[in-house]
Amino acid sequence: MTKHVPVLLQETLDALAVKAGGVYVDGTLGRAGHTTEILKRGGVVLGIDRDDQRAIAEVTQQKAAAQGPEAAWYANLTIKKGCHGDLSEIAKAQGIEEADGILLDLGVSSPQLDEADRGFSFRADGPLDMRMDRTRSVTAADVVNTYGESELMDIFRTYGEEPNARRIAKAIVCARARERFSSTLQLAGLVEKTVGRHGAHHPATRVFQALRMLVNDEIGELMRALEGGLALLKSGGRFVVLTFESLTDRRVKRFFAAHAGKMVSLQEGGERWEGELPRARLVARHAVTATPEEMALNARSRSAKLRVVERM
Repeated sequence: MTKHVPVLLQETLDALAVKAGGVYVDGTLGRAGHTTEILKRGGVVLGIDRDDQRAIAEVTQQKAAAQGPEAAWYANLTIKKGCHGDLSEIAKAQGIEEADGILLDLGVSSPQLDEADRGFSFRADGPLDMRMDRTRSVTAADVVNTYGESELMDIFRTYGEEPNARRIAKAIVCARARERFSSTLQLAGLVEKTVGRHGAHHPATRVFQALRMLVNDEIGELMRALEGGLALLKSGGRFVVLTFESLTDRRVKRFFAAHAGKMVSLQEGGERWEGELPRARLVARHAVTATPEEMALNARSRSAKLRVVERM
């Protein structure tokens, strides 16, 4: 197993304002990089992840193998399979009525990208899968091979912001009439052939993002997690979200801004607050990004943005 390097680790811990005895919910546990550091600082963590075949299995093994001080830290970790969109319900089922902090580290994890058999990446050939939870029935191959041209176009535009969505969708429908799509390189090659290759990024990047987001309902899960998580926080509790794509970052930014609200001057004098409830305070008005030093050591951090609010 390759060493896992959590993105914006110190910035995340600072944003959460971790305290001994505090209760924290990590809605995207992964390999527990951030969670382990919360535990070391005395936090009590509920870790949630939908990937029981990799993420939960590995962290459960780490917990079982821990000795000495590590065993004491891991005693404060509860691991549950589930989607972060259900984090509030999962927390309450564990007896957590209020949390001191909530963390979401969004997008596909590095291990999932590195494993060709998961179908998230076109760097190596693999099945066109993209399910974070392999008990889900619909794969990326099902979408590519059965959805209509207009549906595919909408998916690529909505979830991938792909400017060539129409051309790519049409090319896919024509190609699958001859041969069913089954592998990542097969789809990536078709996209490259259709639109050509320009710049540093592979032309299939947005298409793969769009399919992954659809298959895993990532936007829906995010919005449910934001609503449920903010309601779960106690007064003074922090909500920290790490994003890696502009599509998800914009949604987090707008959600946090709506709950931070604004003061509006009244015609008769004075002012009043207007915004969504529960009310929150923007801890950092702008997104926190990685330092040049971290970017040099960890390529994944280059697109990372951290946003944080505190419930009032």
